[in-house]
Amino acid sequence: MAKDALMDFDKALELFEPVLGFEVHVELNTATKMFSAAPNPAHPDNHDAAPNTLIAPVDLGLPGSLPVVNAQAVRSSIRLGLALGCSIAPSSRFARKNYFYPDLGKNYQISQYDEPIAFEGSVEVELADGTLVTVPIERAHMEEDAGKLTHVGGATGRIQGADYSLVDYNRAGVPLVEIVTKPIFGAEHRAPEIAKAYVQAIRDIVVALGVSEGRMERGNLRCDANVSLRPRGQEKLGTRTETKNVNSTRSVERAVRYEIQRQAAILAGGGTIVQETRHWHEDTGTTSAGRPKSDADDYRYFPEPDLLPVAPPIELIDELRADLPEPPIARRRRLRSDWGFTELEFQDVRNSGLLEQVELTVAAGTTPAAAKKWWTGEIARIANAGEREASELVTPADVAALQALVDAGTLTDKLARQVLEGVIAGEGTPQQVVDARGLAVVSDDGALIAAIDEALVAQPDVLEKIRDGKVQAAGAVIGAVMKAMKGQADAARVRELILERAGAL
Repeated sequence: MAKDALMDFDKALELFEPVLGFEVHVELNTATKMFSAAPNPAHPDNHDAAPNTLIAPVDLGLPGSLPVVNAQAVRSSIRLGLALGCSIAPSSRFARKNYFYPDLGKNYQISQYDEPIAFEGSVEVELADGTLVTVPIERAHMEEDAGKLTHVGGATGRIQGADYSLVDYNRAGVPLVEIVTKPIFGAEHRAPEIAKAYVQAIRDIVVALGVSEGRMERGNLRCDANVSLRPRGQEKLGTRTETKNVNSTRSVERAVRYEIQRQAAILAGGGTIVQETRHWHEDTGTTSAGRPKSDADDYRYFPEPDLLPVAPPIELIDELRADLPEPPIARRRRLRSDWGFTELEFQDVRNSGLLEQVELTVAAGTTPAAAKKWWTGEIARIANAGEREASELVTPADVAALQALVDAGTLTDKLARQVLEGVIAGEGTPQQVVDARGLAVVSDDGALIAAIDEALVAQPDVLEKIRDGKVQAAGAVIGAVMKAMKGQADAARVRELILERAGAL
């Protein structure tokens, strides 16, 4: 594959104005699929299902099978539309979007076209420096997902170079909400950053609502990023490309930056942009051509004849509106204020993806600083080393119990790290690990004095140095006592006892 020519990013922004647009697909975590009673693989209970085991005749498009709308998926879609500031349509209908692909058993996708369930909204996006950007939402519509192809052979797992492909229809029929923005103007040099922040904002919203796990690495949330450039001073929009199914916020940021640089180089050289889908390559940080981008007419949309319009009662909409959680931006600002964190300290927590765990640990009685220290420090380190999720290693309740033992003087920080390892290894609660391993701090003066006397035998000049005003000499004895007692001595009390011996207290 030939390497694309790229223009310097700053130079590209001198010559062209970027216009962005995003289509974010959110998999809803309902128990069953959008139009069948088959278990939903996007539900937490079904993540590890074997291929082609979560299917029903409707998902495969078998003759005579008829779709039935999932009422919970409709409720979740309305809640999401409301959280996006959208109006909810008094009546919306499904349509057939016709196209052929091997993982689409019916050869059409049930979606919504000209009558979506939610329309005309906006999302407030917060950038890293606290700047707020309003992203206009055109629509949020319900649809079903297609199946999934697994490409076997080759080095990349993609269709290029594969020996053959297998079809898994488990994902066929998973309830989706597709959120489509209006064109986003004025992004300028911050276009990549806005792209990342927007997708993160959508993820925060769906997780706060509880309608989706929002795990991009699992495909619960996927982003198609549209980018076009127009020469400075030109009103007419440029030709856009659509980079498909980008699976992390960082990759969305990189893909937008890359497309700006690639398109600018083509336009500056007198070339034209092809309206097409493009694939994002995480390993190389590049995009490559997919297929020519179809327009709506190419899909031959027509109303779904087997489904009635969706007409939610106004009472239901009001009920769902009243039950919306605190908006993520408002929640973050409240937490930062309540915790007394600086912007940088709070960003550390947010960027770790462990905000909820820290919040729950604080609610269990731990100070915000201690909760942050454990989750973004030792727990995150262990998780990264084992390539695991920090939130799956230990509960906020256990972290709070661990810190309570430290606060009570039962554990030092060093001993607490050993206890944490025991909890993660499944040895029980922090207190149970302390009892089983015998890790509690020794605070009995008799035991400490015995250890101090033994250390002083090896360093007889320490007491004299302390009496001469060299109090720091006590450190050598403290270290020897801590080593002898395997770190379980109360270092502060050991120091007091040494100074008492030297008559320095």
